[in-house]
Amino acid sequence: MTPTLTEIAKAFSRVLGVTLEPGFSAEPGGGASANSGITATTTSSSSSAPSPATTAPPATQASTGTAVPAGLTTPAAPTAGMIPSSPIVFTEHASRGWHLDVTVTAPQVLDTARLMDRLGFCLDMVTGVDWMAQQAMEVVYDYLHFDSSVRVVVRTRVPREAAEVPTISEIFPGANWHERETHEFLGIRFAGHPNLTPLLLPEDATFHPLRKDFVA
Repeated sequence: MTPTLTEIAKAFSRVLGVTLEPGFSAEPGGGASANSGITATTTSSSSSAPSPATTAPPATQASTGTAVPAGLTTPAAPTAGMIPSSPIVFTEHASRGWHLDVTVTAPQVLDTARLMDRLGFCLDMVTGVDWMAQQAMEVVYDYLHFDSSVRVVVRTRVPREAAEVPTISEIFPGANWHERETHEFLGIRFAGHPNLTPLLLPEDATFHPLRKDFVA
C-alpha cells in the first residue's frame, strides 16, 4: 500500500517525538501548510533560536498528482546539532525537487532510515554540504518512493570539526559508496561504515577537496 503524504508526516512525527495538531492533513483540501499542524515537543541540543522562516511561492499540483498545500514556509537551515521548531516541512516539488523536508539530529538518522525502508522508499543519494561560516557540516539523504514518486529529504547538521553521523549502509546497502564519497570529499565520518577508503583520491590522501577552506 502506497503511503500518503499525511501518513508519511505522521510516521515522522512519531519517530521525531513531535506532535501534529488534531485533524492535520497534508492531502488536497486538508488545509495544511509547511508549519501548520506540526508542533515540536522535544528540546533542541542548542539554546539558540531558529532563524525566521521565509515564505515560499504558492503551491502547484505536483508531478505525482499530489497537491502540495499552499502558503508554504521554509525555515532557514539550523546550526549544528539544532532542530528547527518545525522539523517536518512540506515543500513544492516543482520548485524544490521534493515533497517533504525533514531535519533530524545525527542519532535520529538511523531511525529515519529504518522508517523510510519500512514505508517502501529507496535511497536516491547521500550528499554533504560545508557550512563553513556556521562551523557545521550537513548530510543530506534523498529518498524516493517509486510507486508514488514522492520524494523526501532528510538532513542533519553536525559540528564541522567533529563531523560524524552513523552509517545507514546496513539498512540501505547502496549508501556504502555514497558515504565513502561524502567522506572522501568533505571529511564527514560515517560511524560503523565498513570501509571509508577513498574512491577517487589516492588511498593515502589526507585532504578533502570539497571543503570550502581547501587550497590546492
